[in-house]
Amino acid sequence: MFGFLITVHILVSITLIVIVLLQAGKGADLGATFGTGASQSLFGAGGGGSFLGKLTAGAAIIFMVTSLSLAYLSGKSGSSSIMPSSKPAAKTAPKPSGAQQQDAPVQGKPAAPPATPQQAPKK
Repeated sequence: MFGFLITVHILVSITLIVIVLLQAGKGADLGATFGTGASQSLFGAGGGGSFLGKLTAGAAIIFMVTSLSLAYLSGKSGSSSIMPSSKPAAKTAPKPSGAQQQDAPVQGKPAAPPATPQQAPKK
């Protein structure tokens, strides 16, 4: 389904580009540039749309529908992850007894130096 939607999306994209490039812009003639005759309908009612205009609208709708569909399908959480779904159990070492726990230095911190008796300064 995903591959089919990508194929349709690419084909509609190329078709839409070609259709838009084939159309002449509104008021593209030389007279419209200088404000003569044909430019009066530029901002007014232009009548019914041309065949290429209707084709462009249809291709744009299909393009938007395929874009939204692809975004929805790619956003779903699926099984396409490279990470394993379950975490392995962490191995834990048995905790040392209370006496050993006090004497053992913490990793990254040096052990406390032995306590030395402080002497009062001589006067």
